[in-house]
Amino acid sequence: MATAAFILIAYLIGSLSFAVIVSRAFGLPDPKTYGSGNPGATNVLRTGNRLAAALTLAGDALKGFAAVMLARWLGPQFGVGAAGIDAVALAVFAGHLYPAFFGFRGGKGVATAAGVLFAMNVWLGLATLFTWGIVAALFRYSSLAAIAAAFAAPFFAAMLSGQPLAVATVAAIALLLIWRHRDNVRRLLAGAETRIGRKPAAPAAEPGMRDQGSG
Repeated sequence: MATAAFILIAYLIGSLSFAVIVSRAFGLPDPKTYGSGNPGATNVLRTGNRLAAALTLAGDALKGFAAVMLARWLGPQFGVGAAGIDAVALAVFAGHLYPAFFGFRGGKGVATAAGVLFAMNVWLGLATLFTWGIVAALFRYSSLAAIAAAFAAPFFAAMLSGQPLAVATVAAIALLLIWRHRDNVRRLLAGAETRIGRKPAAPAAEPGMRDQGSG
């Protein structure tokens, strides 16, 4: 029962879409109504408000980190074991992708996944972040860097933990993240993906565009 409660709480924490929350606080348009329609930091940056984008990024990462760390610190007192904590990690990530509070339309999960990985194992988080940074620096594509880091994360988890369930959890998060970037993969293959450093477009409704960017 306690494990189920921790999983539910983690999902609800993940459902806090900071792109929407921060945008409302700053009086910005709903990020689901312009640009890519993706409620993430990259789309918020299209408004030109860097502080709002930074707060979105920080909030999405922090909720992933906080949910897992709370389970690690408090869970054992209520009989929540390692499997339950892994389930919490997956639940908070799922909450970000499919938030109960915002019509189940969430972001792609890059920042939240990073927060989760750092909470699971700081070296896992650092290795995955390093992979993202190297690929981003070499190719200048945020989405490609996210996909490469997602592919690498389960291998890092296997080397660092050796716990099959933890590795499976990281692999599940990675697969979900890659799936959420499927439109980016199509644009990468077509040579139409936006590079890092390109000036963000002004907010405008673009019904024909979906899931551009990585947030």
